[in-house]
Amino acid sequence: MDHMCATHTSRPYRHGGMVCSDHTLDVPLDHARPEGPALSLFAREVVAAGQEHRELPLLLWLQGGPGGRAERPNAAGAWLKRALQEYRVVLMDQRGTGRSTPADRNTLAAHATPQATAEYLTHFRADSIVRDAELLRAHLAGERPWTVLGQSFGGFCALSYLGLAPHGLEQAFITGGLPTLTGHADDVYRAAYRRTARHNERFFARYPDDEKAARRIAEHLAEHEVRMPSGERLSVRRFQTLGIGLGTSSGFDALHYLLEGAFVAGPAGPVLSDTFLRGADTTLSFAPRPLYAALHESIYAQGGRATDWSAHRIREEFPEFDAADGGPFRFTGEMIYPWQFEEDPALVPLREAAHLLAARTDWPVLYDPDRLADNEVPVAAAVYADDMFVDREQSLETAAAVRGLRPWITDAHAHDGVRADAAVLDRLIATARGEL
Repeated sequence: MDHMCATHTSRPYRHGGMVCSDHTLDVPLDHARPEGPALSLFAREVVAAGQEHRELPLLLWLQGGPGGRAERPNAAGAWLKRALQEYRVVLMDQRGTGRSTPADRNTLAAHATPQATAEYLTHFRADSIVRDAELLRAHLAGERPWTVLGQSFGGFCALSYLGLAPHGLEQAFITGGLPTLTGHADDVYRAAYRRTARHNERFFARYPDDEKAARRIAEHLAEHEVRMPSGERLSVRRFQTLGIGLGTSSGFDALHYLLEGAFVAGPAGPVLSDTFLRGADTTLSFAPRPLYAALHESIYAQGGRATDWSAHRIREEFPEFDAADGGPFRFTGEMIYPWQFEEDPALVPLREAAHLLAARTDWPVLYDPDRLADNEVPVAAAVYADDMFVDREQSLETAAAVRGLRPWITDAHAHDGVRADAAVLDRLIATARGEL
C-alpha cells in the first residue's frame, strides 16, 4: 500500500475572522521504511477572511515541546494575527499530538513490550517531524517552498529542516529555539540549572514573602500525604516542578497568585486549599502531553552517547535545589526526572520505555553542520537574553555556525515572547527581508 495516497481535506469553515481547512494524510512511522506502518498527520490551514481566494505564501508553525499540539485558532497567540496579514498559516499537529495519531499511555499500551514502545518513540524527534512537514508541503503546495516559524523546540525542528530539506524552505524564523548543535544533554541541563536558579532569585525578589510561603508548603507536604483533586499525590519534589512557569511572560505572577491562596483552615489546623491543589494539578499533570516527559532529553541525544537521565544526575551539582536540607526553597524548571514516571499516573505506564530511551546510544545526528555552514535560506532568530529554557550563549554559538542567520538579541521578552507580542514576528520578518 502506498501510504502517501491516503489524504483528506475538509470543506472550508469560518471561525473568528478566519477561514480554516483541515487536512489529514498518512505518513510513514519510519521514513526510512515508507512501506511500513503509517501514522495519520493532521494540519489546519488558516487564512484571513477575505483573502481565502488569494495565492498567499504558506507559513508553517512549528510548535514548542516536544509533544505539544499546534495552537488552535480560538486561542491564537499574537504571532498568528500578524502572520495572517500576509500568509496562509499551517498549524501542524506534530506526530503523536492533537489529531495526529496520538501517543499516550492508552495508545502506547498496544505495544507488546516496553522495548517495542521505546523503539516506536524513537521516531518522534525533530528529524521525523521535518520529514512529515515535507510530505505535508508537497500535499499543500507541490514544489513551492514555504516559510517556517519555529518556537522553542520548533526552532530545533527548523534547524533540522535547514539540514535535511533546505529546498523546501523560502525563509525560516526562529524564536527562543537555537539549541546547541553538538553539545551533550549534560551541557544543556548544567546551564539550565544556573538559569533556573537566577529566575528563582528574581521571582523571590519580586515577591519577597513567597519564599517563606513555598517553604511552608514544602514542609506541609513532607509531613502529610496530600492528594490533589485528581487523586494524585503531591510530593515536595513534584511541587518544586511548578517552577517551569517562571520562564514565561506571565509565569511569575501566575505562581505568586497560586501560592498566596495555598492554605485554608481545616478541622485540625491549616490544610492546602482545593484551589491551590487544583491549580497545581493542572500545571503538573503530563496527561495532555506525555511525550514532553518521555522525549525531553532525547531531543538532545546524538553522537553515540546516552542521556542517562541527565537532568537527574546534573542536579546533584546544584544543592540549592535540594528542598530537604531546610535551606532556601528553590523551584526547578524544564527538567524531567525518572521519579516523575512513578508519581504521575499519565507517565507510569511509560516508565520502562523511558528508562530504555535514557540508556539508548544509537541516536542519529539531528543537525548537518556542513549544510548549515553553507546555508542559503534567509534565517532570522530571536535570542532572548533572559531565556530560562534555551541558553543564550549556546544559541549564539549556533547562530554563528549557520551561514546567513541573523540573530536579534533582546531582553524585552520572555521565552514565549512571540505569543505575547506581535512585534516579535514583525521584527523577524523585517530582519529576514533585510529591512533592518
